[in-house]
Amino acid sequence: MDERVDELRRELCEYGRRAAALGLVIGTSGNLSARDGDLVAVTPSGVALDRLRPEDCPVVDLEGRVVDGERKPSSETPTHLALYRATDARAVVHTHSVFATVVASTMTELPPIHYNALLLGGAVRVAAYATYGTPELADNVIAAIRDRQAALMASHGAVTIGGGLEQAFEATRLLEWLCEVYVRALGVGRPSVLTEDQLTAVIERALAG
Repeated sequence: MDERVDELRRELCEYGRRAAALGLVIGTSGNLSARDGDLVAVTPSGVALDRLRPEDCPVVDLEGRVVDGERKPSSETPTHLALYRATDARAVVHTHSVFATVVASTMTELPPIHYNALLLGGAVRVAAYATYGTPELADNVIAAIRDRQAALMASHGAVTIGGGLEQAFEATRLLEWLCEVYVRALGVGRPSVLTEDQLTAVIERALAG
């Protein structure tokens, strides 16, 4: 493997440890991947993300064939690869974080009650439920994440994409924060959802500097 792919493997370990430390994953749940050309480094099946070593992370081609590494790729690899084929993403982060999973188990979308939702593209859709690791789930996630950087997965968890692992990971952190704000707001009253005009005003304000 070239140096770039080896660096991606090291990054998978770094962000895997960060995800575990922040409680975004528990045990062997959740998975990450990063793309370099036609190759994808992915976290392995059955290994806790806070115990990963670079050599644990297999490398697959865009069809899912293992081209380097001894361990089996994550069972969610088909969804990761589908996202790479359907978007310009260079990294994918999938977690079972608490508040994202709460929203994913009860809602059809996370409404924009805070303008930071715009950083993910707006309201975050919930992909219809399908068994993990299946083409059906991959198709559902692709539909939900269209024009977005994040999607929730019904009764499952969350997935984010980015131009690299740092961007995808920060999108995961933001998504979890937005979900927590929404869930906690429900405990106080009925959250106010920002209108299209209000969101447009935020965009215009940002563009104006």
